[in-house]
Amino acid sequence: MEQQLKRKQGAVYVEDILIAYHTLKDVVFHTPLQKNPLLSERYECNVYLKREDLQVVRSFKLRGAYNRMKHLTDEERRNGIVCASAGNHAQGVAYSCRALGVHGKIYMPATTPRQKVSQVQLFGKDMVEIVLVGDTFDDSFNEAMKCAEAEGRAFIHPFDDEYVIAGQGTIGVEVLNDCDEPIDFLFASIGGGGLMAGLGTYVKSISPSTKVIGVEPAGAPSMKAALERGQVVTLEEIDKFVDGAAVKTVGEKTFALCRGVLDDIVVVPEGKVCTTILELYNENAIVAEPAGALPIAALDFYKEQIRGKTVVCVVSGGNNDIDRMQEIKERSMIYEGLQHYFIVNFPQRAGALREFLDEVLGPTDDITRFEYTKKNNKESGPALVGIELKRREDYAPLIERMKKKGFPFQEVNKDPNLFHLLI
Repeated sequence: MEQQLKRKQGAVYVEDILIAYHTLKDVVFHTPLQKNPLLSERYECNVYLKREDLQVVRSFKLRGAYNRMKHLTDEERRNGIVCASAGNHAQGVAYSCRALGVHGKIYMPATTPRQKVSQVQLFGKDMVEIVLVGDTFDDSFNEAMKCAEAEGRAFIHPFDDEYVIAGQGTIGVEVLNDCDEPIDFLFASIGGGGLMAGLGTYVKSISPSTKVIGVEPAGAPSMKAALERGQVVTLEEIDKFVDGAAVKTVGEKTFALCRGVLDDIVVVPEGKVCTTILELYNENAIVAEPAGALPIAALDFYKEQIRGKTVVCVVSGGNNDIDRMQEIKERSMIYEGLQHYFIVNFPQRAGALREFLDEVLGPTDDITRFEYTKKNNKESGPALVGIELKRREDYAPLIERMKKKGFPFQEVNKDPNLFHLLI
Protein backbone atom coordinates (compact mmCIF):
# COMPACT_ATOMS: atom_id res chain seq x y z
CA MET A 1 0.00 0.00 0.00
CA GLU A 2 2.84 2.37 0.90
CA GLN A 3 4.54 1.59 -2.43
CA GLN A 4 1.32 2.36 -4.32
CA LEU A 5 1.00 5.66 -2.45
CA LYS A 6 4.51 6.64 -3.46
CA ARG A 7 3.69 5.91 -7.09
CA LYS A 8 0.56 8.03 -6.96
CA GLN A 9 2.73 10.93 -5.84
CA GLY A 10 4.99 10.44 -8.88
CA ALA A 11 8.07 9.69 -6.78
CA VAL A 12 10.81 7.21 -7.59
CA TYR A 13 13.07 5.87 -4.85
CA VAL A 14 16.31 3.90 -4.73
CA GLU A 15 14.41 0.75 -3.78
CA ASP A 16 12.24 1.14 -6.92
CA ILE A 17 15.38 1.23 -9.03
CA LEU A 18 16.90 -1.78 -7.27
CA ILE A 19 13.68 -3.75 -7.81
CA ALA A 20 13.84 -2.76 -11.49
CA TYR A 21 17.48 -3.86 -11.61
CA HIS A 22 16.54 -7.38 -10.52
CA THR A 23 13.57 -7.37 -12.90
CA LEU A 24 15.81 -6.51 -15.84
CA LYS A 25 18.99 -8.46 -15.07
CA ASP A 26 18.12 -11.39 -17.34
CA VAL A 27 16.63 -9.21 -20.10
CA VAL A 28 18.99 -6.30 -20.78
CA PHE A 29 22.73 -6.40 -21.37
CA HIS A 30 24.90 -5.22 -18.50
CA THR A 31 26.63 -2.78 -20.84
CA PRO A 32 30.35 -2.05 -20.38
CA LEU A 33 31.80 0.99 -18.64
CA GLN A 34 34.90 1.67 -20.70
CA LYS A 35 37.73 4.06 -19.96
CA ASN A 36 38.44 6.03 -23.13
CA PRO A 37 42.17 6.80 -23.52
CA LEU A 38 41.76 9.43 -26.25
CA LEU A 39 39.12 11.45 -24.42
CA SER A 40 40.99 11.05 -21.12
CA GLU A 41 44.14 12.47 -22.69
CA ARG A 42 42.27 15.27 -24.48
CA TYR A 43 40.57 16.52 -21.31
CA GLU A 44 43.36 15.57 -18.87
CA CYS A 45 41.06 13.44 -16.74
CA ASN A 46 39.65 9.92 -16.54
CA VAL A 47 36.74 9.66 -18.98
CA TYR A 48 34.56 6.54 -18.86
CA LEU A 49 31.85 5.79 -21.42
CA LYS A 50 28.74 3.85 -20.38
CA ARG A 51 28.02 2.03 -23.64
CA GLU A 52 24.23 1.86 -23.85
CA ASP A 53 24.70 1.95 -27.64
CA LEU A 54 25.61 -1.75 -27.18
CA GLN A 55 22.27 -2.52 -25.52
CA VAL A 56 19.95 -5.19 -27.00
CA VAL A 57 18.01 -2.63 -29.06
CA ARG A 58 21.02 -0.29 -29.35
CA SER A 59 19.66 2.14 -26.76
CA PHE A 60 18.77 2.40 -23.06
CA LYS A 61 15.04 2.63 -23.81
CA LEU A 62 14.52 -1.11 -23.39
CA ARG A 63 15.13 -0.77 -19.65
CA GLY A 64 12.19 1.53 -18.97
CA ALA A 65 9.83 -0.06 -21.49
CA TYR A 66 10.32 -3.60 -20.20
CA ASN A 67 10.12 -2.59 -16.54
CA ARG A 68 6.83 -0.77 -17.18
CA MET A 69 5.32 -3.66 -19.13
CA LYS A 70 6.46 -6.24 -16.60
CA HIS A 71 4.12 -4.53 -14.12
CA LEU A 72 1.02 -4.66 -16.30
CA THR A 73 -2.01 -6.24 -14.65
CA ASP A 74 -3.45 -9.46 -16.08
CA GLU A 75 -6.30 -7.47 -17.61
CA GLU A 76 -3.89 -4.98 -19.21
CA ARG A 77 -1.88 -7.85 -20.68
CA ARG A 78 -5.01 -9.30 -22.24
CA ASN A 79 -6.11 -5.94 -23.66
CA GLY A 80 -2.66 -5.13 -25.04
CA ILE A 81 -0.67 -1.90 -24.97
CA VAL A 82 -0.13 1.12 -27.17
CA CYS A 83 2.72 3.60 -27.48
CA ALA A 84 3.89 6.49 -29.64
CA SER A 85 7.48 6.91 -30.72
CA ALA A 86 9.66 7.93 -33.64
CA GLY A 87 12.51 5.59 -32.74
CA ASN A 88 14.18 4.04 -29.72
CA HIS A 89 11.19 3.80 -27.38
CA ALA A 90 9.25 1.99 -30.10
CA GLN A 91 12.03 -0.58 -30.43
CA GLY A 92 12.17 -1.13 -26.68
CA VAL A 93 8.40 -1.58 -26.50
CA ALA A 94 8.38 -3.92 -29.51
CA TYR A 95 11.08 -6.10 -27.95
CA SER A 96 9.16 -6.18 -24.66
CA CYS A 97 5.90 -7.11 -26.42
CA ARG A 98 7.49 -10.16 -27.95
CA ALA A 99 9.38 -11.13 -24.78
CA LEU A 100 6.29 -10.85 -22.57
CA GLY A 101 3.69 -12.07 -25.06
CA VAL A 102 1.72 -8.82 -25.01
CA HIS A 103 0.20 -7.41 -28.19
CA GLY A 104 1.17 -3.82 -28.91
CA LYS A 105 0.07 -1.07 -31.25
CA ILE A 106 2.95 1.26 -32.04
CA TYR A 107 2.14 4.64 -33.55
CA MET A 108 4.94 6.28 -35.51
CA PRO A 109 5.00 9.40 -37.72
CA ALA A 110 4.55 8.68 -41.43
CA THR A 111 7.88 10.48 -41.91
CA THR A 112 9.80 7.86 -39.87
CA PRO A 113 12.70 6.39 -41.93
CA ARG A 114 12.01 2.93 -43.27
CA GLN A 115 15.04 1.55 -41.42
CA LYS A 116 13.53 2.45 -38.04
CA VAL A 117 10.14 1.00 -38.94
CA SER A 118 11.84 -2.22 -40.04
CA GLN A 119 13.75 -2.45 -36.76
CA VAL A 120 10.54 -2.13 -34.74
CA GLN A 121 8.94 -4.90 -36.81
CA LEU A 122 12.07 -7.04 -36.42
CA PHE A 123 12.00 -6.84 -32.62
CA GLY A 124 8.24 -7.20 -32.25
CA LYS A 125 7.46 -9.73 -35.01
CA ASP A 126 3.78 -10.71 -34.98
CA MET A 127 3.21 -9.23 -31.50
CA VAL A 128 3.16 -5.65 -32.77
CA GLU A 129 1.09 -3.64 -35.22
CA ILE A 130 2.76 -0.53 -36.57
CA VAL A 131 0.53 2.42 -37.42
CA LEU A 132 2.15 5.23 -39.43
CA VAL A 133 0.20 8.45 -38.98
CA GLY A 134 0.82 12.19 -39.14
CA ASP A 135 4.04 14.10 -39.74
CA THR A 136 5.28 14.54 -36.17
CA PHE A 137 5.58 12.71 -32.86
CA ASP A 138 2.76 14.85 -31.48
CA ASP A 139 0.44 13.60 -34.25
CA SER A 140 1.31 9.99 -33.40
CA PHE A 141 0.96 10.65 -29.68
CA ASN A 142 -2.55 12.05 -30.10
CA GLU A 143 -3.66 9.08 -32.19
CA ALA A 144 -2.10 6.63 -29.72
CA MET A 145 -4.02 8.24 -26.84
CA LYS A 146 -7.26 7.93 -28.81
CA CYS A 147 -6.50 4.25 -29.40
CA ALA A 148 -5.76 3.70 -25.69
CA GLU A 149 -9.16 5.09 -24.76
CA ALA A 150 -11.14 3.44 -27.54
CA GLU A 151 -9.59 -0.04 -27.18
CA GLY A 152 -8.81 -0.05 -23.46
CA ARG A 153 -5.08 -0.47 -24.05
CA ALA A 154 -2.47 0.59 -21.49
CA PHE A 155 -0.37 3.49 -22.75
CA ILE A 156 3.38 2.98 -22.33
CA HIS A 157 4.78 6.47 -21.91
CA PRO A 158 8.29 7.09 -23.28
CA PHE A 159 9.47 8.93 -20.17
CA ASP A 160 6.87 10.31 -17.74
CA ASP A 161 6.12 7.10 -15.83
CA GLU A 162 7.52 5.89 -12.51
CA TYR A 163 8.29 2.36 -13.76
CA VAL A 164 9.96 3.73 -16.88
CA ILE A 165 12.05 6.14 -14.81
CA ALA A 166 13.05 3.36 -12.40
CA GLY A 167 14.06 1.17 -15.35
CA GLN A 168 16.31 3.88 -16.78
CA GLY A 169 17.80 4.35 -13.31
CA THR A 170 19.28 0.84 -13.44
CA ILE A 171 22.07 2.33 -15.57
CA GLY A 172 23.20 4.09 -12.39
CA VAL A 173 23.35 0.79 -10.49
CA GLU A 174 25.67 -0.67 -13.12
CA VAL A 175 27.85 2.46 -13.32
CA LEU A 176 28.46 2.65 -9.57
CA ASN A 177 29.03 -1.11 -9.32
CA ASP A 178 31.56 -1.07 -12.16
CA CYS A 179 33.58 2.05 -11.39
CA ASP A 180 36.43 1.38 -8.94
CA GLU A 181 36.99 5.06 -8.14
CA PRO A 182 34.64 7.79 -6.90
CA ILE A 183 32.84 9.52 -9.78
CA ASP A 184 33.22 13.30 -9.77
CA PHE A 185 31.00 14.11 -12.77
CA LEU A 186 28.22 12.23 -14.56
CA PHE A 187 26.98 13.54 -17.92
CA ALA A 188 23.81 12.25 -19.62
CA SER A 189 21.42 13.58 -22.24
CA ILE A 190 17.96 14.93 -21.47
CA GLY A 191 14.99 14.64 -23.81
CA GLY A 192 11.77 14.04 -21.92
CA GLY A 193 13.84 13.54 -18.77
CA GLY A 194 13.29 9.85 -18.01
CA LEU A 195 16.95 8.84 -18.23
CA MET A 196 18.26 11.66 -16.06
CA ALA A 197 15.39 11.39 -13.55
CA GLY A 198 16.16 7.74 -12.87
CA LEU A 199 19.93 7.90 -13.23
CA GLY A 200 20.25 11.05 -11.14
CA THR A 201 17.98 9.72 -8.40
CA TYR A 202 20.11 6.63 -7.89
CA VAL A 203 23.53 8.23 -8.25
CA LYS A 204 22.74 11.17 -5.96
CA SER A 205 21.35 8.81 -3.31
CA ILE A 206 24.41 6.53 -3.31
CA SER A 207 27.12 9.07 -4.24
CA PRO A 208 25.87 12.55 -3.25
CA SER A 209 29.25 14.15 -4.04
CA THR A 210 28.93 13.25 -7.74
CA LYS A 211 28.00 16.26 -9.88
CA VAL A 212 25.09 15.24 -12.13
CA ILE A 213 25.11 17.24 -15.38
CA GLY A 214 22.24 17.11 -17.85
CA VAL A 215 22.90 17.86 -21.52
CA GLU A 216 20.35 19.23 -23.99
CA PRO A 217 20.58 20.24 -27.66
CA ALA A 218 20.53 24.01 -28.24
CA GLY A 219 17.54 23.59 -30.52
CA ALA A 220 15.37 21.94 -27.87
CA PRO A 221 16.37 23.01 -24.31
CA SER A 222 13.01 22.12 -22.75
CA MET A 223 14.31 21.01 -19.32
CA LYS A 224 16.49 24.11 -18.98
CA ALA A 225 13.49 26.29 -19.83
CA ALA A 226 11.36 24.44 -17.27
CA LEU A 227 13.97 24.82 -14.51
CA GLU A 228 14.34 28.53 -15.25
CA ARG A 229 10.56 29.03 -15.09
CA GLY A 230 10.07 26.72 -12.13
CA GLN A 231 7.46 24.72 -14.02
CA VAL A 232 7.05 22.59 -17.14
CA VAL A 233 6.81 24.73 -20.27
CA THR A 234 6.19 23.93 -23.91
CA LEU A 235 8.68 25.29 -26.43
CA GLU A 236 7.04 26.84 -29.48
CA GLU A 237 9.60 25.50 -31.95
CA ILE A 238 12.44 22.98 -31.75
CA ASP A 239 15.23 21.73 -33.98
CA LYS A 240 14.45 18.03 -34.44
CA PHE A 241 17.97 17.03 -35.50
CA VAL A 242 18.92 15.45 -32.15
CA ASP A 243 15.82 13.31 -32.45
CA GLY A 244 16.39 11.29 -29.28
CA ALA A 245 16.42 14.48 -27.18
CA ALA A 246 14.33 16.94 -29.21
CA VAL A 247 11.26 17.27 -26.99
CA LYS A 248 9.00 20.32 -26.77
CA THR A 249 7.67 19.47 -23.31
CA VAL A 250 9.39 17.45 -20.57
CA GLY A 251 7.36 15.28 -18.21
CA GLU A 252 5.81 16.58 -15.00
CA LYS A 253 7.26 13.67 -13.03
CA THR A 254 10.66 13.83 -14.68
CA PHE A 255 10.82 17.59 -14.09
CA ALA A 256 10.09 17.18 -10.39
CA LEU A 257 12.82 14.57 -10.04
CA CYS A 258 15.40 16.36 -12.21
CA ARG A 259 14.90 19.57 -10.26
CA GLY A 260 16.10 17.73 -7.17
CA VAL A 261 19.11 15.90 -8.62
CA LEU A 262 20.62 18.07 -11.36
CA ASP A 263 23.66 20.18 -10.56
CA ASP A 264 23.73 21.87 -13.96
CA ILE A 265 22.47 21.70 -17.54
CA VAL A 266 24.77 22.19 -20.53
CA VAL A 267 23.19 23.27 -23.82
CA VAL A 268 25.17 22.05 -26.84
CA PRO A 269 24.81 23.35 -30.43
CA GLU A 270 23.72 20.71 -32.93
CA GLY A 271 26.83 21.35 -35.04
CA LYS A 272 29.06 20.48 -32.09
CA VAL A 273 27.10 17.23 -31.64
CA CYS A 274 27.81 16.40 -35.28
CA THR A 275 31.54 17.00 -34.82
CA THR A 276 31.47 14.64 -31.82
CA ILE A 277 29.61 11.93 -33.78
CA LEU A 278 32.30 12.03 -36.48
CA GLU A 279 35.14 12.01 -33.94
CA LEU A 280 33.65 9.04 -32.07
CA TYR A 281 33.38 7.11 -35.33
CA ASN A 282 36.75 8.06 -36.80
CA GLU A 283 38.80 7.86 -33.60
CA ASN A 284 37.02 5.15 -31.59
CA ALA A 285 34.87 3.20 -34.10
CA ILE A 286 31.81 4.07 -31.98
CA VAL A 287 28.55 4.63 -33.86
CA ALA A 288 26.59 7.06 -31.69
CA GLU A 289 23.28 8.66 -32.51
CA PRO A 290 23.02 12.44 -31.90
CA ALA A 291 21.47 12.05 -28.41
CA GLY A 292 24.14 9.48 -27.54
CA ALA A 293 26.93 11.87 -28.50
CA LEU A 294 25.48 14.82 -26.54
CA PRO A 295 27.20 14.09 -23.19
CA ILE A 296 30.63 13.75 -24.82
CA ALA A 297 30.06 16.95 -26.82
CA ALA A 298 29.40 18.72 -23.50
CA LEU A 299 32.90 17.98 -22.19
CA ASP A 300 34.33 20.88 -24.20
CA PHE A 301 32.12 23.25 -22.19
CA TYR A 302 33.31 21.75 -18.89
CA LYS A 303 37.01 21.21 -19.66
CA GLU A 304 38.28 23.37 -16.79
CA GLN A 305 36.02 21.82 -14.15
CA ILE A 306 36.74 18.19 -15.11
CA ARG A 307 40.53 18.41 -15.36
CA GLY A 308 42.07 15.75 -13.09
CA LYS A 309 38.63 14.30 -12.23
CA THR A 310 36.79 11.05 -12.90
CA VAL A 311 34.01 11.54 -15.46
CA VAL A 312 31.29 9.21 -16.77
CA CYS A 313 29.38 9.93 -19.99
CA VAL A 314 26.33 7.84 -20.88
CA VAL A 315 26.33 6.99 -24.59
CA SER A 316 22.57 6.50 -24.60
CA GLY A 317 22.11 5.01 -28.07
CA GLY A 318 23.62 4.04 -31.40
CA ASN A 319 20.64 4.02 -33.77
CA ASN A 320 22.13 6.38 -36.33
CA ASP A 321 20.76 6.13 -39.84
CA ILE A 322 23.66 6.00 -42.32
CA ASP A 323 21.62 8.17 -44.70
CA ARG A 324 22.14 11.07 -42.28
CA MET A 325 25.94 11.02 -42.44
CA GLN A 326 26.21 13.63 -45.19
CA GLU A 327 24.01 16.01 -43.20
CA ILE A 328 26.04 15.29 -40.07
CA LYS A 329 29.29 16.10 -41.88
CA GLU A 330 27.79 19.30 -43.32
CA ARG A 331 26.48 20.52 -39.95
CA SER A 332 29.83 19.74 -38.35
CA MET A 333 31.82 21.70 -40.93
CA ILE A 334 29.50 24.70 -40.70
CA TYR A 335 29.83 24.70 -36.91
CA GLU A 336 33.63 24.39 -37.13
CA GLY A 337 33.72 27.36 -39.52
CA LEU A 338 34.97 25.28 -42.47
CA GLN A 339 31.88 25.31 -44.73
CA HIS A 340 30.37 28.58 -45.94
CA TYR A 341 27.62 29.42 -48.42
CA PHE A 342 27.29 32.69 -50.28
CA ILE A 343 24.98 34.22 -52.85
CA VAL A 344 27.47 36.00 -55.11
CA ASN A 345 26.45 38.47 -57.79
CA PHE A 346 28.70 37.75 -60.78
CA PRO A 347 29.10 40.35 -63.55
CA GLN A 348 27.71 38.74 -66.70
CA ARG A 349 30.88 39.12 -68.72
CA ALA A 350 33.44 36.66 -69.97
CA GLY A 351 36.15 35.83 -67.42
CA ALA A 352 34.23 36.81 -64.27
CA LEU A 353 34.16 33.26 -62.89
CA ARG A 354 37.84 32.71 -63.76
CA GLU A 355 38.67 35.93 -61.88
CA PHE A 356 36.74 34.66 -58.84
CA LEU A 357 38.59 31.33 -58.90
CA ASP A 358 42.04 32.86 -59.41
CA GLU A 359 41.88 35.97 -57.25
CA VAL A 360 39.22 35.37 -54.57
CA LEU A 361 39.60 31.70 -53.71
CA GLY A 362 42.56 30.89 -51.47
CA PRO A 363 45.13 28.20 -52.41
CA THR A 364 43.50 25.57 -50.15
CA ASP A 365 39.86 26.72 -50.52
CA ASP A 366 37.55 24.44 -52.46
CA ILE A 367 34.20 25.05 -54.18
CA THR A 368 31.75 22.35 -53.08
CA ARG A 369 28.59 23.81 -54.65
CA PHE A 370 27.94 26.17 -57.53
CA GLU A 371 24.53 26.98 -58.94
CA TYR A 372 24.25 29.69 -61.59
CA THR A 373 21.93 30.42 -64.49
CA LYS A 374 22.87 33.14 -66.98
CA LYS A 375 20.17 35.79 -67.36
CA ASN A 376 20.00 37.67 -70.67
CA ASN A 377 19.79 41.45 -70.69
CA LYS A 378 21.07 41.73 -67.09
CA GLU A 379 24.37 43.17 -65.93
CA SER A 380 24.86 40.65 -63.14
CA GLY A 381 23.52 37.29 -62.08
CA PRO A 382 23.38 35.63 -58.63
CA ALA A 383 25.04 32.28 -57.95
CA LEU A 384 24.87 30.04 -54.91
CA VAL A 385 28.47 29.21 -54.01
CA GLY A 386 29.54 26.70 -51.35
CA ILE A 387 33.16 27.06 -50.22
CA GLU A 388 35.05 24.62 -47.99
CA LEU A 389 38.01 25.97 -46.06
CA LYS A 390 41.02 24.07 -44.80
CA ARG A 391 41.23 26.14 -41.61
CA ARG A 392 38.79 28.36 -39.74
CA GLU A 393 41.34 31.18 -39.96
CA ASP A 394 40.97 31.27 -43.77
CA TYR A 395 37.49 32.79 -43.51
CA ALA A 396 38.44 36.44 -42.85
CA PRO A 397 40.93 36.63 -45.76
CA LEU A 398 38.30 35.10 -48.09
CA ILE A 399 35.77 37.78 -47.14
CA GLU A 400 38.38 40.50 -47.55
CA ARG A 401 39.31 39.31 -51.06
CA MET A 402 35.64 39.19 -52.15
CA LYS A 403 35.14 42.77 -50.99
CA LYS A 404 38.39 43.95 -52.55
CA LYS A 405 37.57 42.41 -55.95
CA GLY A 406 34.11 43.92 -55.93
CA PHE A 407 31.98 40.79 -55.95
CA PRO A 408 28.72 41.71 -54.13
CA PHE A 409 27.74 38.83 -51.84
CA GLN A 410 25.34 37.73 -49.12
CA GLU A 411 26.33 35.17 -46.46
CA VAL A 412 23.74 32.42 -46.40
CA ASN A 413 25.11 30.96 -43.13
CA LYS A 414 24.17 34.14 -41.27
CA ASP A 415 20.58 34.27 -42.54
CA PRO A 416 18.61 31.40 -40.85
CA ASN A 417 15.61 31.67 -43.17
CA LEU A 418 17.72 31.72 -46.32
CA PHE A 419 19.98 28.98 -45.00
CA HIS A 420 17.12 26.53 -44.34
CA LEU A 421 15.56 27.37 -47.71
CA LEU A 422 18.69 26.76 -49.78
CA ILE A 423 20.81 24.28 -47.86
